[in-house]
Amino acid sequence: MRIILTGGAGFIGSCFLSYLNKKGINDIVLVDRLNQQKKKNIENKKFNKYYDKDEFLLRIVKKFDKSFDFLIHLGACTNTRESNFEYVIKNNFIYSKKLALFCLENNIEFIYASSAATYGKEEKNFLDDENNIENLVPLNLYGLSKNLFDMWVVLNKFHINFVGLKFFNVYGPNETHKEEMRSIISKGYEQIKKTGKIRLFKSYKEDYKDGEQKRDFVYVMDVCDVIWFFMENRDKKGIYNVGTGKARSFNDVAKILFKYLNKKENIEYIDMPEDMRDKYQYFTQANIEKLRKAGYKKEFLELEDGVKEFISVISLYKS
Repeated sequence: MRIILTGGAGFIGSCFLSYLNKKGINDIVLVDRLNQQKKKNIENKKFNKYYDKDEFLLRIVKKFDKSFDFLIHLGACTNTRESNFEYVIKNNFIYSKKLALFCLENNIEFIYASSAATYGKEEKNFLDDENNIENLVPLNLYGLSKNLFDMWVVLNKFHINFVGLKFFNVYGPNETHKEEMRSIISKGYEQIKKTGKIRLFKSYKEDYKDGEQKRDFVYVMDVCDVIWFFMENRDKKGIYNVGTGKARSFNDVAKILFKYLNKKENIEYIDMPEDMRDKYQYFTQANIEKLRKAGYKKEFLELEDGVKEFISVISLYKS
């Protein structure tokens, strides 16, 4: 099996690289834009070649070995507060289109990362229905760019050729390079270890108390399992939610972290930056009925088990 993996040194990408290596798959072309922290993410992992993203784009329009089975596209600008329209559209929409067309032209299976950010303020039924994509109203530029690509895929009927995965709130090891864009599990772990307390945003909605905003937190290795499922089942196409199907509060996350770190609970509720207040999702919960109907049967880790696993892995890294 020959694979191109974009974003391969990033959070989900580097975890999936490790996942593939454990299955004995090393014939992988890694595409990313490296920094020192990302280099650490791929230490001791196996792959054939590495290309900077811009170099890779130049190569695929010229002479390039096209005998690949899969292109797993996980590379993106994931900063939900990024305001540079040209930068985000170039990285998340135009780049994705070029890769998708390359795959179509060369009969390569294309699996790409979308996002729950595409759903915007929707707080009822997060339904991964291709017919509903045009009705979604994302709250930020990141979500907009992801939804634009989903719409391009659907309007061109490429969803019968591709697999799009709407990741909900993924957490796990190898997030450090994302800094403020890390999951609350990663940030909270570091805060508690350093200061003995965790900082959560205050709520600006009467329906939600401070810290009771909810997310569908999904452990990164569960995400890797879902990607692998679609690699094994090439007949399954379309756009799918990837989450546990269970929303949990930020207060839940804090209490679980304190428990497994053997620390006394100490939560500080802080003001949310003003530029986020009207663009903040207070509730996300994946509807995974479509994923189940596709044949994915494995149970997702409960938040307690995922956080415990995360702490165990992080402890090994630091020992």
